[in-house]
Amino acid sequence: MICFPNCKINLGLYVTARREDGYHDIETVFYPLPLCDVLEIVPSPETRLHLSGLPVAGDATGNLVWKAYELMKENYPGKIPQLDIFLHKAIPMGAGLGGGSADGAYMLRLLNDYCHLGLENVQLAAYALRLGSDCPFFIYDTPKLAMGRGERMTAINVDISTYSIQLICPAVHVSTAKAFQMITPRPAPFGLQHLAETPVREWRKLIANDFEGPVFEQHPELAVIKQQLYDGGALYAAMSGSGSAIFGIFEKGKRAEIKAEVAFQEFYV
Repeated sequence: MICFPNCKINLGLYVTARREDGYHDIETVFYPLPLCDVLEIVPSPETRLHLSGLPVAGDATGNLVWKAYELMKENYPGKIPQLDIFLHKAIPMGAGLGGGSADGAYMLRLLNDYCHLGLENVQLAAYALRLGSDCPFFIYDTPKLAMGRGERMTAINVDISTYSIQLICPAVHVSTAKAFQMITPRPAPFGLQHLAETPVREWRKLIANDFEGPVFEQHPELAVIKQQLYDGGALYAAMSGSGSAIFGIFEKGKRAEIKAEVAFQEFYV
């Protein structure tokens, strides 16, 4: 059985409070994009994780796909068989696109279908939260207004499918933990629940990503890429998550010419 875990971008991202449990409260809109990894499971005498595509840091036991398998095996003893798990990485890692989170969440979905567990999305989302804060989003994989750690989600009718999206993924790794340390939480200056009725060309002056300030200070080349997207005609451009991916939203069929001091991958959807 095969599936295609996709990435997400953040449309606006505010860090609003530091919590006593060590996490932060955020407000953001998660929006799915059709840039996908490939995840396949087949019967096997023993469970193994096979990786291909973009290199993945760490060993198999730290991979969210493996953790998802172990989580379901623990909670559904006798129902989760031995499997060969094949993960082909195409979504750049450490880019704020949620690729690892998507892989973990899709593994939960895959096991639910393959093993006929009959779990509803709300149950799968609860398991996904044990893997990571933004993993529950990929259980639903539709635009969501997210609050709390990112797990408190409500549907939002944001649709940018009639636009072209240019995604630039520089070879710059941004530590999420370090990025949060550089943030001073503040109330969100714009209610993202109003994003659906706000024209895309007005987003530039209304919404922001709180991580851009400190991350751009550490990596000014990212700010240059964002400006090139605007210079090339983007209606709205921003960094996704804590970086380092930068995206631009254009009128259909348009894109910017990007010249960067660092190596980068470019995607166009």
